[in-house]
Amino acid sequence: MKHFLLPSLILLTGLINCSQPPQKSAIQDDYYVAAYIWPSCHDDPMAREKLWPAGIGEWEVIQKGNPRYEGHYQPKEPLWGFELDNDPEVVEKWIDVATDHGVNVFIYDWYWYDQGPYLESALNDGFLKAKNNEKMYFYIMWANHDVRKNYWNYHLYGDDNSILWDAAVDRKNFEIIVERVIRQYFHRPNYFKIDGQPVFAIFDYRKLMQSFDNSVEETRKALDYFREEARKAGFPGVHFQWIPGGGSLRTPEAAQQEARRIEALGFNSVTMYNMGGMAEDYIVYGSNSVKIREQWDEVLNIPFFPCTSVGWDDTPRFPQYGKNNTVHINNTPESFATLLSKAKRFIDNHPDQPKLMTINAWNECVEGSYLLPDMKYGFSYLEAVKDVMDGKYDRYTIKNTTPPQSRTK
Repeated sequence: MKHFLLPSLILLTGLINCSQPPQKSAIQDDYYVAAYIWPSCHDDPMAREKLWPAGIGEWEVIQKGNPRYEGHYQPKEPLWGFELDNDPEVVEKWIDVATDHGVNVFIYDWYWYDQGPYLESALNDGFLKAKNNEKMYFYIMWANHDVRKNYWNYHLYGDDNSILWDAAVDRKNFEIIVERVIRQYFHRPNYFKIDGQPVFAIFDYRKLMQSFDNSVEETRKALDYFREEARKAGFPGVHFQWIPGGGSLRTPEAAQQEARRIEALGFNSVTMYNMGGMAEDYIVYGSNSVKIREQWDEVLNIPFFPCTSVGWDDTPRFPQYGKNNTVHINNTPESFATLLSKAKRFIDNHPDQPKLMTINAWNECVEGSYLLPDMKYGFSYLEAVKDVMDGKYDRYTIKNTTPPQSRTK
């Protein structure tokens, strides 16, 4: 078990150093519950041209979701309708509901394709123009993954899975990104910081390495350049966080090798975008994810923050997917609350690192993992977050007569 010695000043200030911290939310003892924002549901010029011509972003695909088996909840229907995520009045409602139920950080997926930003309006025009955004922290995750044409709209591209956007950047674009992120976001008083350092998350470190000759040394130099530019802007540095997808258990040797690579690149912490080990039964899915979490915690010498997923169902994107590609057994708010409570206990058992936990997601309707109130569950998932963060674990029990190990895929 690793140990982290945190400066006493940080411990006294709840590990976050913002000049004007958000107003107090429904969180006790300085826990930071961060939900991912997938900013796809608005009219983006690049998206309209190449992906979603209807002008409503990925709602176009979500609305075409169809049941693949009996009892399959498709299409997903948000309680408040198909609202655009770059509308500040919509985001004001999100912020109020989120903070009332214990979610006090939004992590915005952020993209850079064809030498420019993509889907940035959700953050710039939605969240940052919301009148109440000071109630909530935010930070960004550079979702630097390639996009294949039929991945985000098979209705438009059919079997064409050629690359639509390559996420690799040259040094010039990297420096443009650095300047843009520092200028537009880091100076915001509610940008999430650890030890005074703005948190900048990166989804795919391998793709980042491709931008720098697949060299650990050159990639580290690029991240150090980012740190130095942040220092010039008045910050003590940058807290780099790796946020991969869920993944799976590795061999001990592979896990150690990846941990060494992450630390050599200069990352400061790790969490996940969704919990790994997907299975049709949510209880098995959760059990697998806990094992993956324990493995990361064992091999890393930097903090690992737990992630809890609401579920998984990305059938609207893939016509060939069916029942065994979704989480459909025991996928309830009660099961989610039980697993979330395990994440909270993980945090409580690591008192020498920030009390940060992530949730997939706030609005990943297209992947079936979201806290946003809908027509089936209403506010139940948000109430589960609030109850868990308030310490009301005993309310949740999962009636399960079949041992989880007998129901794996």
